[in-house]
Amino acid sequence: MVYMMYCLLFGLVVGLAAVASNPSPYFAALGLVLVAGMGCGVLVGHGGSFLSLILFLIYLGGMLVVFAYSAALAAEPYPEGWGSWPVLGLAVGYLVGVGVAAGMVMGGWYQESWMVCDEFGEFSMLRGDISGVAMMYSSGGGLLITGAWVLLLTLFVVLELTRGMGRGALRAV
Repeated sequence: MVYMMYCLLFGLVVGLAAVASNPSPYFAALGLVLVAGMGCGVLVGHGGSFLSLILFLIYLGGMLVVFAYSAALAAEPYPEGWGSWPVLGLAVGYLVGVGVAAGMVMGGWYQESWMVCDEFGEFSMLRGDISGVAMMYSSGGGLLITGAWVLLLTLFVVLELTRGMGRGALRAV
């Protein structure tokens, strides 16, 4: 199980470097979906199956919207993939930076943090991830309202940017 978690975490870091290296929007949206899958796999490995399922469904819905907007706005005749030299150079640079940062903070701190959320399941009537979702809605209500407001504002900004050929901020040059 530890080997599987290491593979998922490695895939998560490599996927994030692949998305951050700024390929074409088509490949970036695919990379985001793969990174979301790796992150949800990490959550399942730690015992959060319900939270993982909810996050994956939300990420897939969000990635569908992001892919639709990016494909509509950036219709490139020759999209730049992960194999091209500028994108590959950036991805290798990001991975080297992650390796240097991991080497600087390497120690024994990470072994104690690998704990399943249902570690003491015999003392509880609820699963750990469902209790966390209830806590997020009860104690984190203000943060959820703020996040919804920011998403609504972002939607209005994107709609204003793409409002039309003559009046929007993004016009054909």
